Amino acid sequence: MAGNQLSRRGAWSLADSYGFIATFVAESRAGGLVYQGRRVDRKTYTRIAPIDRQDEGNRLQSTARVLRDVPQRRHFHDYFVTNLPSSSLHPDSRSATGPHHKLPRSASTPHTTGPGPSPAAAPTMFGPSRDLTVVRIPLRSAKHHFGVALSRGTRPYNEDTYQAGTLEVPAFAKRAPISLSRSGKKGPGATSADSASGDPQVFFFGVYDGHGGNECSDFLRERLHEYVEQTAELFELGSSLKRGRGKERDAGEGREGRRGLSEKGKESLERVEMKGKEDVRDSMKVPTWNAEGRLEKPTPEPSLEGEEPEPIESNTPKAIELERSLVAQWKETVGGYFRRFRPAYFPLPTSDGSPPAEIPVSIETVLMYAFLKADLDFVTAQARKPDADAHNDEPLNADDILGQPAYRSSAKDRIGGPKRFLGGSTASVALISTPSPTPFWHPASPSTMVIAHVGDTRILLCETATGLAKPVTTNHHPSTPVEGARLRRYAATFVTDSFGEERMSGLANTRSFGDMRSKRIGVSAEPELARIELSPAEYSFVVLVSDGISGTLSDQEIVDVVKEAKTPEQGARDVVGYATEVSRDGDNASCLVVRLGGWERRIEGGMGSMGTKEVRDFRRGEAEDPRRGRT
Repeated sequence: MAGNQLSRRGAWSLADSYGFIATFVAESRAGGLVYQGRRVDRKTYTRIAPIDRQDEGNRLQSTARVLRDVPQRRHFHDYFVTNLPSSSLHPDSRSATGPHHKLPRSASTPHTTGPGPSPAAAPTMFGPSRDLTVVRIPLRSAKHHFGVALSRGTRPYNEDTYQAGTLEVPAFAKRAPISLSRSGKKGPGATSADSASGDPQVFFFGVYDGHGGNECSDFLRERLHEYVEQTAELFELGSSLKRGRGKERDAGEGREGRRGLSEKGKESLERVEMKGKEDVRDSMKVPTWNAEGRLEKPTPEPSLEGEEPEPIESNTPKAIELERSLVAQWKETVGGYFRRFRPAYFPLPTSDGSPPAEIPVSIETVLMYAFLKADLDFVTAQARKPDADAHNDEPLNADDILGQPAYRSSAKDRIGGPKRFLGGSTASVALISTPSPTPFWHPASPSTMVIAHVGDTRILLCETATGLAKPVTTNHHPSTPVEGARLRRYAATFVTDSFGEERMSGLANTRSFGDMRSKRIGVSAEPELARIELSPAEYSFVVLVSDGISGTLSDQEIVDVVKEAKTPEQGARDVVGYATEVSRDGDNASCLVVRLGGWERRIEGGMGSMGTKEVRDFRRGEAEDPRRGRT
């Protein structure tokens, strides 16, 4: 009965279905025909049922129309697509002649020499006998290419989140010379498959550190990549590998065979000129002991200087209109700092009335717009919700889906949970694009990495030749000169806490998502962007960490721990385990390790992993000391 009453107020829901089934089963057991919760004879049922069924059909068609109008969200592609020879999946399954076995490799046994004639040799395979098969490989299961580890430390729950996979956006890598892209042998090989747009896949890695709760970090994990994809579609972004709209790509036209790629990879690795210990000793940033016998973190090395943005073909008038509209929304919705807000990569009119500078659209423009749009949607959604501290007369079951059609629960604005969320989250995102189908972790493959960073999460590169940690992000703290100069005109108070860290309105980060109470004084999600061109085997790996790790360990310690691991997955676990072991505050710790072209020679450059071994041994010994005071 309850289900039928609900259906009169709106579209048919899951609760209505349950009520109808329960009523029908209960009444049919007693015998007779049941209609609308009452027993009727066959003549009455035949007369009224068709009429009501027609009304029900119209109502169901209306519901289907509403469902069709609701935009469908694409699940994030947390896998990558690659081409593998069919024989790698089914050994010798396509061989028509010869004594090839058809057993799975797990059931095969090595041949042992014994009495009697030797087994017949398999005939020589002439020509390309291995067809390629496109397979999906979950990135989180590819332990030799990607690794992640999380720990809540001593906190009651973990507010850190992460994301890793591929995006449906055009390639933004620098186009390789035509002479190089067309040279080499052609043939089947284990190369990365193209995306739906025809370009090589663009990989996406992100780490998000929530504070005040995990509502904002969960939102970024589930939705930030969607904002990037939607912005690229709105801007009608083209590919950097095409000569013009709709034309063929210059790079990657000739796919080299497995043998050619293997030889080129060895050449790239051997071409790296390793530096000795004396060459890097003065450049290495290692913690030192002070007069009291305590370790002090070194001054962080300046972040790498990025390359200039590469212009990409797009619908420039539409992009400029969207950018100006977004800035106007920030000005009207929040005000304060955003009344004179001028984001980088946006061609906005100047205050003196002069025409705006001509700034071409690039992937940096897309990331800037996506970050600001996601932050605006999150803050606006929180402003509409009731304050958790305010007492009102709402019923306790106000958010119960049984009182409304079930399909509305997914379409309803549920960003950040049912109550207003006052916390926020930092974010560090790395996008990697290659000019050819060869994946970015191959030693012979050049690639382009674009970084978008907000807050104090951190991204590090390990240089193959020197073994040094190369940061590509800077912490957005009030003590940073750039951030201090940007915000002192709006922030009334800059205070220093008991740990000696400068804070603004109680926040340690001057840039973050959320934190709606501090938006008017300039705590924005305007990302720091950097474009890094990765030469073949120039870097060994990239590490993304939250402040639970970077706040305890130095950059070089993090890199050296990863060097000693056999796989990126083991490296991520070792970094998190070491950080939580020696940490005093026990903050949430997250670490992502991504393999790059120079992985195989990661421990040869400079001092290898020995540069911080003494410091790490001291930290572990101090952590195991029972007299160590933990606060």
